[in-house]
Parts: sequence; structure tokens; C-alpha cells
Amino acid sequence: MPYQDTFNPRPGFGYVRTLSQHEELPLLRDHLLRLDPQSRRDRFNGFLDDSFIERYAEKCAGDGTIIVAYMENGMVRGAAELHPPEPSGDSLPEVAFSVEPCVRRRGVGSILFKRVISEARWKGYRTLRVTTGAQNHAMRALAGKFGAHLVFRHGESSGTIEVEQNPQGDVAKLAIDAPLAAARAMMDLHRACWKLLSKMSGTGRAA
Repeated sequence: MPYQDTFNPRPGFGYVRTLSQHEELPLLRDHLLRLDPQSRRDRFNGFLDDSFIERYAEKCAGDGTIIVAYMENGMVRGAAELHPPEPSGDSLPEVAFSVEPCVRRRGVGSILFKRVISEARWKGYRTLRVTTGAQNHAMRALAGKFGAHLVFRHGESSGTIEVEQNPQGDVAKLAIDAPLAAARAMMDLHRACWKLLSKMSGTGRAA
């Protein structure tokens, strides 16, 4: 049964972070289940069944897939998936994306793309494979923006992205992580000031 979604997005209130694989599995699963039929076709190349999506999300939680999520009000509204390569020697790590209609045309896809490329670089990956449905024009355009050359084959478009040629990823990760680093720096400064004031007032002397 499709979700009845009454969510009212608030531009500027979303944020991006990486999900923990097991504890936050329901967040990815619920996001994928909220996708409308056309978005499901685009994302899964025709598969629409809820049980398939539930099994897929469970698999992601156990196979080392990295999920970078765009969140609003504690819910995943967009996701970039970085799947590890298969054990075979010629396999490549693969990326996949999904954005709910309520937050589209706000640059969410580009933000997720930049962050997942950064994650790939941190993992040491050099080349990523991207695959999308032949009718997913938005995804094809986004992939092309980041250097992917997609080829239509067997009802889908697929191509590769050279990670080393996309320095935007590290900038995106720095921009996302900067608020946390700034908060820690401010805490350290406050702690140092408190120690200095304690010494000046005599309360910090050892007995």
C-alpha cells in the first residue's frame, strides 16, 4: 500500500549525513517505499513491489553499502548509495540515487552526488559505475554533470565516473563537516578560557 505523505518541505532546514548501516535501516527503507511509481521505475529499472524494496534495503544494511542521506525532520528524503564492488576482480563500486518529489529542484541530487564522491575517495575507489533507467533524464543529466558518459544498453543507461577527476567531493565533505569542527573548536576555546579564569581567581590551584 502506498504511503500517504503529507510532508511539507522547508527549504534550508535539511542536512546531509551518512547513515549507520544497521540501526538506521528503516530510514532508508521508508524513503524508498515513499517513492512514487515513476520514481521507483527510474530507481529500480521497473521493480515496484514493496517486498522487493524491503529486501533491497535489508541487503544494503549488511553488505557494506554506504548510505549518504538528505534529511528533513528526521526523515530521509534523498539518498546516495555507494555499493562496494562484487568479489569478482573486474567489478566496480556502484552509485545509485533517489530523491523524493517533494524536495526536487532544490539541488539535493547535486549535494548527494558530491558527498558520495567524497566518500568514494575516502574508501580509495578510483572509478565508480553509475546505472539508471533509460527514461530517468534527470539522473542522466546529473551524472553527465559529474563526468559520466552513459551508454544505453538492455533497457538502462550505464557509465563510469573517474573519482580523481571530481575534486568537488572533498569540498562538499569539508563544507558539511565544518559546522561540527567549528563547534568543537568553540568548546575547546571555552574550556581554555575557563581554566585561565580559574587560575586567576585561585579556584584552579591544587591543594
